[in-house]
Amino acid sequence: MDASATLARLQRIAEDCDAAFSDERLNRLKSSTTAGDTGSTFAGIRTLLGMPYQEGLAGVDIALIGVPTDSGVTNRSGARFGPTAVRQISSVVGGPLHHVSRIVPQDLCRIADCGDVAIEQLYELGAAIAEIRAFYERVKDAGVTPISVGGDHSISYPILQALGRDEPLGLVHIDAHCDTCGALGGSKFHHGGPFRNAALAGALDPERTIQIGIRGRAEPYWDFSYRSGMTVLHIEECRQLGMERLVDRVRQVVGDGPTYLSIDVDGIDPAYAPGTGTPETGGFRPDEVQAIVRALRGCKLVGADVVELAPPYDNASQTTALVAATMMWEALCVIADSLHGAGR
Repeated sequence: MDASATLARLQRIAEDCDAAFSDERLNRLKSSTTAGDTGSTFAGIRTLLGMPYQEGLAGVDIALIGVPTDSGVTNRSGARFGPTAVRQISSVVGGPLHHVSRIVPQDLCRIADCGDVAIEQLYELGAAIAEIRAFYERVKDAGVTPISVGGDHSISYPILQALGRDEPLGLVHIDAHCDTCGALGGSKFHHGGPFRNAALAGALDPERTIQIGIRGRAEPYWDFSYRSGMTVLHIEECRQLGMERLVDRVRQVVGDGPTYLSIDVDGIDPAYAPGTGTPETGGFRPDEVQAIVRALRGCKLVGADVVELAPPYDNASQTTALVAATMMWEALCVIADSLHGAGR
């Protein structure tokens, strides 16, 4: 083929690509994000994963929600700024198309950033937990599936209370810590105990709970996990299993029942996610956590959270915020697909 024929062929390809990129479906998806038709990564109001912002839950299938509180931390504070950091980095994260699964969440569900939980009694932990639970009770009553960003891990307890009020939930929990400790400093409400609290409240089924990537010096605190029947996989066991057998184990434990996904960014090695209050060396790589979340496609996921992002300890490139936002995007894709498959 001579040079002129090659250039003509490439021109036709370019024109076809431009036509496909400008089709009605893609334009609709672009215009539904806060960046609008410009596709700008630096203009517009910042929202979670670039989704439209709305007050209230009307007409929404999946609500992206911030829970900006870190009054339950036992080490470094700062996770209260997590939702803001994820909104800031969201312009370079996500869709509209997932490059592996080919899922386009907005083709399947109505999705919105529904703002932050307004917590009036931030420094009274029991009262704050009750406020968070009341918010998510309204989410459940509206038939909306929440994907939340914290905030410290104590927020998972009231969310599970609300979502698991009718039936105990299974749990896929990616973390360095089991978070099943008893009272600390006179309070059972802290980021080291949400899943013990949820199990004791009847919202979480220990037999359908799997905790993945566990490691570090807090090991003596996790006796409740072992004795209650939770499946605990330390990071070394995860490595020995390999990713294929690990995800098989996850699906085996949670089964076909309603399941919640909780991702603590300290489950990821601090080389990739330094911005967290309780870093533990030797964790997952981000792509390994992505593989676990993607493997949940087809599970009955009723919600998810990404927690413990503490921007004050992140690097200048916002690496941890990028990781957290990416995990939210991965969760959004599998949950949107799950809802679509359920006939929503």
